[in-house]
Amino acid sequence: MHDEFLTTLRDATQREKLASILTWIQLHYPHLDAVVKWNQPMFLDHGTFIIGFSVSKQHIAVAPEVVAMKQFDLAIQEAGYKATSNLFRIKWNDAISWDLLEQIISFNIEDKSAITSFWR
Repeated sequence: MHDEFLTTLRDATQREKLASILTWIQLHYPHLDAVVKWNQPMFLDHGTFIIGFSVSKQHIAVAPEVVAMKQFDLAIQEAGYKATSNLFRIKWNDAISWDLLEQIISFNIEDKSAITSFWR
């Protein structure tokens, strides 16, 4: 599903960096459903949103929902990422904090285990 989205990225460096994140998630969380909604690759668990990504010229925006953003605010800052209340940005030349992604995804899977709606 994400392969189609990745082909829309003209810049090879951007395509490879986002592909590495999406592939890593698929390998570490094979039970999550990979989908594209609103032109954004994302992962769902039992139909509920876990994490999504969007691409701009300057960065990858990582959107795990506000509850997770609040939970990991300090860790996001410590990783050196700029953030808003809804997302944080990984610049194209930034290192990817795999530990942070793992913590956020695992938190959302557990925290949303009983949620039946798409959003919290």
